[in-house]
Amino acid sequence: MDNISGYKDRAIESLTGKWGNSAIATLIYTIILGGIPITFSYFVALTQSWLTMSDPLGNIIQIVLLPIFWGFEIMFLENIRKGDQELDLGKMFEGFKDYFRIMLTNLLVGIYTLLWMILLIIPGIIKMYSYSMTNYILLDDPDLKYNSAIEKSMAMMKGHKMDLFLLDLSMIGWLILSIITCGIGLLFLTPYNLTAHAHFYEVLKAEEQQKIAEWTKYNNKKSKV
Repeated sequence: MDNISGYKDRAIESLTGKWGNSAIATLIYTIILGGIPITFSYFVALTQSWLTMSDPLGNIIQIVLLPIFWGFEIMFLENIRKGDQELDLGKMFEGFKDYFRIMLTNLLVGIYTLLWMILLIIPGIIKMYSYSMTNYILLDDPDLKYNSAIEKSMAMMKGHKMDLFLLDLSMIGWLILSIITCGIGLLFLTPYNLTAHAHFYEVLKAEEQQKIAEWTKYNNKKSKV
């Protein structure tokens, strides 16, 4: 595994020359996943009971739009893989091409995390990091879905949850600065964080492939004896 500063340095390098488009993508994402449900709930509240209608409808719309959450994450993974190419904002909407696999898997992740959070906060946070590679796995393994993708994420993150937590914790200063700037800083912190996560996944994936190759080589030697 790389160290924390290594992931952050790689993230900065991957976003060099692309900060503007990354901020625009983050703004679009925020408006879609935040603004649309709130706006829709507001107009419903004009004719219906605010308490009984607004929040449930907003939550339903956010669930329907979960593929955009997936697309937003994988957009930064695709960016580091393509190197010098421009950030492809269209990737944000690619989840709709495989709608139910993406939406239902993310919904399960949300439900499982919520249930663990209800049980206890700390176990909920641990599980959140266990599930954190699920969206990348959905991209790289099109045949996996639902619990299979989640279980693979849990296997990949075994022994590495603290590493990713410390990576996120190292950005708390930037988070405080983002709050001071009334959230404007989040337009840059979010791409930075997600790009660092994408590099983290790439390292995990490479390590996993190396282990598989070594195990295959060992078995081949054993079979020849």
